[in-house]
Amino acid sequence: MGIDGVIEPIYFLITSIGFIILSFIHYKKTGKTLETIYLSILAVFFIVCFIILNFY
Repeated sequence: MGIDGVIEPIYFLITSIGFIILSFIHYKKTGKTLETIYLSILAVFFIVCFIILNFY
C-alpha cells in the first residue's frame, strides 16, 4: 500500500458502517435531528460509492 492515488473500495464500506453506527447512536440519544439525517445521508452515499467501485 502506497500513495499512488488508488482508493480501495473496502474503505468506503468501513466508513459507511461507521456512519451507520454513529447515526444510530445519535438517533437513540437525541432523536431525529439535522445531524442524524446528515449522518444517514453520508452512510448511504458511501455505500453507493462502494457498490459503484465494486460492480461497475
